[in-house]
Amino acid sequence: MTNPSPWRATVLTLFPEMFPGPLGVSLAGRALASGLWQIEARDIRASATDRHRSVDDTPAGGGPGMVLRADVLAAAIDAAEIAPDRPRLLMSPRGRPLTQARVAKLAQGPGPLVVCGRFEGIDQRVIDGRGLEEVSIGDYVLSGGEIAALALIDACVRLLPGVMGKEASGTEESFSDGLLEYPQYTRPQLFEGAPIPEILTSGDHAKVASWRREQSEALTAARRPDLWAQIPPKTPNRPGRQKTPKNKTDG
Repeated sequence: MTNPSPWRATVLTLFPEMFPGPLGVSLAGRALASGLWQIEARDIRASATDRHRSVDDTPAGGGPGMVLRADVLAAAIDAAEIAPDRPRLLMSPRGRPLTQARVAKLAQGPGPLVVCGRFEGIDQRVIDGRGLEEVSIGDYVLSGGEIAALALIDACVRLLPGVMGKEASGTEESFSDGLLEYPQYTRPQLFEGAPIPEILTSGDHAKVASWRREQSEALTAARRPDLWAQIPPKTPNRPGRQKTPKNKTDG
């Protein structure tokens, strides 16, 4: 069922001036200008109650850095008045890894609330009390969640209907079928002595499709064995898979 309202991202951040940022140019920017999606950046600091607009405090139990206060962030979330059907996400290095499948699901919905953490993190009680789903874009730590939020939103926006020039662009790429994308080539035919693989200019679409599949499988097996292990084998001699000899014994 098509959502009658544009896909919408609501971002809670201490730096609302970072948005739309790169989302305001190229494909995402054109789609934003044409109303295919919307973004709202809300300043968490607007929910602070003291005259210094304090948003953080020292960690309970001691330790370095500061922690974003539960009362301030909870008030910011409540003030956003997010509909119950919209996901509530927290960009966090300890969250579940963001996958293309999760991106596709988010793109099919009404759009998420995205909380951008700062400092040493945010008070666990607001994560629990406001039902925030922690999401990670990789095994590394950023200065804050804003760059991660930009990546997540961009990944979703490009899948929205009407954003990309060809619908196939969203299906024939890395992770769309669990594999890394095959190598791409274009003119000139010969570059620094290296030609475009002959099969790609043969005009035989079946052979091209087969070659691309083989390349995707080989790349995935070599570079991402974690992804490759999740793909059921179709043939006994696929790259990266070892055949077990029958009647093999130890010793």
